[in-house]
Amino acid sequence: MKKNYILEIKNLSVSLNGKPLLTDINMSVAQNARHLLAGRNGSGKSTLVAAISGNPEYTVDNGTIIFDGRDITHENTTTRALLGIFVGAQNVPEIPGLTVLSFLKHSASAHHHFNTGRDLSMGEFLTQLESVRTKLDIPKEWLNRSINVGFSGGERKRLMLLRLMMTNPKFAILDEPDSGADTTVQRQIVDTIREMHDTTFLFISHQKNFTDLIQPSDITTLSNGKVMIK
Repeated sequence: MKKNYILEIKNLSVSLNGKPLLTDINMSVAQNARHLLAGRNGSGKSTLVAAISGNPEYTVDNGTIIFDGRDITHENTTTRALLGIFVGAQNVPEIPGLTVLSFLKHSASAHHHFNTGRDLSMGEFLTQLESVRTKLDIPKEWLNRSINVGFSGGERKRLMLLRLMMTNPKFAILDEPDSGADTTVQRQIVDTIREMHDTTFLFISHQKNFTDLIQPSDITTLSNGKVMIK
Protein backbone atom coordinates (compact mmCIF):
# COMPACT_ATOMS: atom_id res chain seq x y z
CA MET A 1 0.00 0.00 0.00
CA LYS A 2 1.42 3.37 -1.03
CA LYS A 3 2.17 5.82 1.77
CA ASN A 4 0.79 9.34 1.82
CA TYR A 5 3.60 11.81 2.50
CA ILE A 6 3.03 15.13 4.24
CA LEU A 7 6.64 16.22 3.65
CA GLU A 8 8.84 15.42 0.66
CA ILE A 9 12.37 16.79 0.35
CA LYS A 10 13.99 16.34 -3.03
CA ASN A 11 17.67 16.87 -3.88
CA LEU A 12 17.97 19.61 -1.25
CA SER A 13 21.27 21.45 -0.81
CA VAL A 14 21.58 24.22 1.78
CA SER A 15 24.33 26.67 2.71
CA LEU A 16 24.98 29.33 5.33
CA ASN A 17 27.02 32.40 4.34
CA GLY A 18 28.32 30.49 1.32
CA LYS A 19 29.36 27.41 3.30
CA PRO A 20 27.62 24.19 2.15
CA LEU A 21 25.91 22.42 5.06
CA LEU A 22 23.50 19.98 3.40
CA THR A 23 24.05 18.16 0.11
CA ASP A 24 21.46 16.40 -2.03
CA ILE A 25 19.04 15.52 0.78
CA ASN A 26 16.18 13.21 -0.20
CA MET A 27 13.69 12.40 2.53
CA SER A 28 9.97 11.76 2.92
CA VAL A 29 7.83 11.89 6.06
CA ALA A 30 4.63 9.87 6.00
CA GLN A 31 1.31 11.28 7.16
CA ASN A 32 0.85 10.76 10.93
CA ALA A 33 4.38 9.37 11.33
CA ARG A 34 6.56 9.68 14.40
CA HIS A 35 9.76 10.18 12.40
CA LEU A 36 13.16 10.31 14.11
CA LEU A 37 15.87 12.51 12.58
CA ALA A 38 19.11 10.99 13.87
CA GLY A 39 22.81 11.73 13.61
CA ARG A 40 25.74 13.01 15.61
CA ASN A 41 26.13 16.65 16.61
CA GLY A 42 27.13 18.67 13.56
CA SER A 43 25.64 16.19 11.09
CA GLY A 44 23.13 18.73 9.74
CA LYS A 45 19.95 17.97 11.66
CA SER A 46 19.29 21.48 12.95
CA THR A 47 20.17 22.91 9.52
CA LEU A 48 17.54 20.67 7.94
CA VAL A 49 15.00 21.82 10.52
CA ALA A 50 15.88 25.44 9.68
CA ALA A 51 15.43 24.76 5.97
CA ILE A 52 12.04 23.10 6.46
CA SER A 53 10.79 25.92 8.67
CA GLY A 54 12.07 28.64 6.33
CA ASN A 55 14.78 30.25 8.44
CA PRO A 56 15.94 33.15 6.21
CA GLU A 57 19.56 32.87 7.42
CA TYR A 58 19.96 29.69 5.38
CA THR A 59 20.09 29.54 1.58
CA VAL A 60 18.51 26.77 -0.46
CA ASP A 61 21.00 26.24 -3.28
CA ASN A 62 19.16 23.38 -4.95
CA GLY A 63 16.13 21.13 -4.58
CA THR A 64 12.55 21.44 -3.39
CA ILE A 65 10.51 21.12 -0.21
CA ILE A 66 6.94 19.89 -0.72
CA PHE A 67 4.58 20.20 2.24
CA ASP A 68 1.07 18.78 2.10
CA GLY A 69 1.22 18.78 -1.70
CA ARG A 70 2.46 22.38 -1.96
CA ASP A 71 5.92 23.60 -2.96
CA ILE A 72 7.07 25.73 0.00
CA THR A 73 10.75 25.98 -0.99
CA HIS A 74 10.58 29.76 -1.22
CA GLU A 75 7.70 30.51 1.18
CA ASN A 76 8.53 32.61 4.24
CA THR A 77 8.48 31.33 7.83
CA THR A 78 5.11 32.89 8.67
CA THR A 79 3.36 31.26 5.71
CA ARG A 80 4.84 27.88 6.56
CA ALA A 81 3.66 28.22 10.16
CA LEU A 82 0.14 29.12 9.05
CA LEU A 83 0.10 26.17 6.66
CA GLY A 84 0.65 23.94 9.68
CA ILE A 85 4.38 23.61 10.37
CA PHE A 86 5.24 23.95 14.06
CA VAL A 87 8.81 24.15 15.37
CA GLY A 88 9.73 23.37 18.95
CA ALA A 89 13.28 24.72 18.90
CA GLN A 90 16.00 23.54 21.25
CA ASN A 91 16.91 27.06 22.35
CA VAL A 92 13.95 29.43 22.59
CA PRO A 93 14.75 33.08 23.36
CA GLU A 94 13.43 35.02 26.31
CA ILE A 95 11.02 37.80 25.31
CA PRO A 96 10.67 40.32 28.15
CA GLY A 97 7.37 42.19 28.10
CA LEU A 98 5.47 39.68 25.96
CA THR A 99 3.29 37.55 28.17
CA VAL A 100 2.52 33.91 27.51
CA LEU A 101 -1.18 34.79 27.28
CA SER A 102 -0.67 37.53 24.67
CA PHE A 103 1.64 35.34 22.61
CA LEU A 104 -0.79 32.42 22.60
CA LYS A 105 -3.76 34.66 21.73
CA HIS A 106 -1.92 36.22 18.77
CA SER A 107 -0.78 32.81 17.49
CA ALA A 108 -4.16 31.12 17.93
CA SER A 109 -5.98 34.03 16.27
CA ALA A 110 -3.66 34.02 13.25
CA HIS A 111 -4.08 30.27 12.73
CA HIS A 112 -7.84 30.40 13.24
CA HIS A 113 -8.31 33.23 10.74
CA PHE A 114 -6.05 31.56 8.18
CA ASN A 115 -7.94 28.26 8.42
CA THR A 116 -11.52 29.53 8.76
CA GLY A 117 -11.52 33.08 7.40
CA ARG A 118 -13.07 34.43 10.60
CA ASP A 119 -11.77 35.98 13.80
CA LEU A 120 -11.28 33.95 16.96
CA SER A 121 -13.40 35.30 19.80
CA MET A 122 -11.87 35.80 23.22
CA GLY A 123 -14.41 33.37 24.63
CA GLU A 124 -13.39 30.61 22.22
CA PHE A 125 -9.72 31.24 22.91
CA LEU A 126 -10.07 31.22 26.71
CA THR A 127 -12.16 28.04 26.65
CA GLN A 128 -9.55 26.24 24.57
CA LEU A 129 -6.68 27.63 26.66
CA GLU A 130 -8.26 26.53 29.95
CA SER A 131 -8.82 23.04 28.59
CA VAL A 132 -5.23 22.65 27.40
CA ARG A 133 -3.70 24.36 30.46
CA THR A 134 -5.60 22.02 32.77
CA LYS A 135 -4.62 18.96 30.77
CA LEU A 136 -0.94 19.90 30.97
CA ASP A 137 -1.26 20.95 34.63
CA ILE A 138 0.27 24.35 33.91
CA PRO A 139 -0.19 26.95 36.68
CA LYS A 140 -2.49 29.80 35.74
CA GLU A 141 0.04 32.40 36.90
CA TRP A 142 2.43 31.33 34.12
CA LEU A 143 0.11 32.98 31.60
CA ASN A 144 0.98 36.47 32.88
CA ARG A 145 4.74 35.89 32.86
CA SER A 146 7.03 37.01 30.04
CA ILE A 147 7.94 34.35 27.49
CA ASN A 148 10.63 32.07 28.98
CA VAL A 149 11.90 34.74 31.40
CA GLY A 150 12.81 32.95 34.61
CA PHE A 151 11.58 29.59 33.34
CA SER A 152 13.65 26.46 33.91
CA GLY A 153 14.50 24.07 31.08
CA GLY A 154 11.64 21.75 31.98
CA GLU A 155 9.18 24.64 32.31
CA ARG A 156 10.15 25.88 28.86
CA LYS A 157 9.40 22.44 27.45
CA ARG A 158 5.96 22.50 29.08
CA LEU A 159 5.29 25.92 27.54
CA MET A 160 6.29 24.42 24.20
CA LEU A 161 3.67 21.71 24.71
CA LEU A 162 1.08 24.37 25.57
CA ARG A 163 1.85 26.22 22.34
CA LEU A 164 1.83 22.96 20.39
CA MET A 165 -1.60 21.91 21.64
CA MET A 166 -3.08 25.38 21.20
CA THR A 167 -2.09 25.52 17.52
CA ASN A 168 -2.72 21.80 16.80
CA PRO A 169 -0.46 21.80 13.70
CA LYS A 170 -0.44 19.34 10.83
CA PHE A 171 3.32 18.85 11.22
CA ALA A 172 5.44 19.37 14.35
CA ILE A 173 9.23 19.46 14.38
CA LEU A 174 10.67 18.96 17.87
CA ASP A 175 14.42 19.61 18.13
CA GLU A 176 15.66 17.67 21.18
CA PRO A 177 12.46 18.15 23.23
CA ASP A 178 13.93 15.90 25.94
CA SER A 179 16.97 18.14 26.48
CA GLY A 180 16.81 19.94 29.83
CA ALA A 181 13.66 18.06 30.86
CA ASP A 182 13.44 15.69 33.81
CA THR A 183 11.81 12.26 33.51
CA THR A 184 8.36 13.62 34.46
CA VAL A 185 8.40 16.28 31.74
CA GLN A 186 9.86 13.82 29.24
CA ARG A 187 6.96 11.48 29.96
CA GLN A 188 4.53 14.36 29.44
CA ILE A 189 6.14 15.10 26.06
CA VAL A 190 5.87 11.44 25.04
CA ASP A 191 2.22 11.26 26.13
CA THR A 192 1.39 14.42 24.17
CA ILE A 193 3.03 13.08 21.01
CA ARG A 194 1.10 9.83 21.35
CA GLU A 195 -2.22 11.59 21.93
CA MET A 196 -2.00 14.05 19.02
CA HIS A 197 -3.09 11.53 16.39
CA ASP A 198 -3.77 14.12 13.66
CA THR A 199 -0.29 15.66 13.89
CA THR A 200 2.78 14.25 12.14
CA PHE A 201 5.97 14.51 14.20
CA LEU A 202 9.57 14.85 13.09
CA PHE A 203 11.79 14.81 16.17
CA ILE A 204 15.46 14.89 17.10
CA SER A 205 16.79 13.10 20.16
CA HIS A 206 20.08 11.66 21.35
CA GLN A 207 18.55 9.80 24.29
CA LYS A 208 17.69 6.18 23.50
CA ASN A 209 15.33 5.79 26.46
CA PHE A 210 13.27 8.77 25.27
CA THR A 211 13.29 7.58 21.66
CA ASP A 212 12.24 4.08 22.73
CA LEU A 213 9.22 5.50 24.56
CA ILE A 214 8.01 7.23 21.39
CA GLN A 215 8.71 4.18 19.23
CA PRO A 216 9.49 6.03 15.98
CA SER A 217 7.75 4.75 12.88
CA ASP A 218 10.62 5.84 10.62
CA ILE A 219 14.25 6.93 11.03
CA THR A 220 16.40 9.14 8.80
CA THR A 221 20.08 9.46 9.77
CA LEU A 222 22.31 12.33 8.67
CA SER A 223 26.11 12.33 8.54
CA ASN A 224 28.26 15.22 7.31
CA GLY A 225 25.26 16.93 5.73
CA LYS A 226 24.07 13.89 3.81
CA VAL A 227 21.49 11.16 4.33
CA MET A 228 23.06 7.88 5.31
CA ILE A 229 21.80 5.09 3.07
CA LYS A 230 20.43 2.13 5.01
